[in-house]
Amino acid sequence: MPKEAVFTLKLEPELRAAFIAEAEAAHRPASQVVRELMREFIERQREAREYASFLQRKVDVARTSMRAGRGRTNDEVEAEFAARRESAEGGL
Repeated sequence: MPKEAVFTLKLEPELRAAFIAEAEAAHRPASQVVRELMREFIERQREAREYASFLQRKVDVARTSMRAGRGRTNDEVEAEFAARRESAEGGL
């Protein structure tokens, strides 16, 4: 991929020195490490947005289900699983 853009940033001299030293210790150009970090950041942000969207869809479906009367209360769920636990313990 051709590299035609220049990215300028300000940072503390100590941070720059430590970063350059670590890049050199890894035998990699600092610019390559920065590109890798940027790609990783982009991917993490994309995954976070996709997960938030997925979760919101699940919440929307659940709310629609509750409004339609197809949901169960916490007490009903707790009672069902208490009965299941009791049944499982009885089989031991």
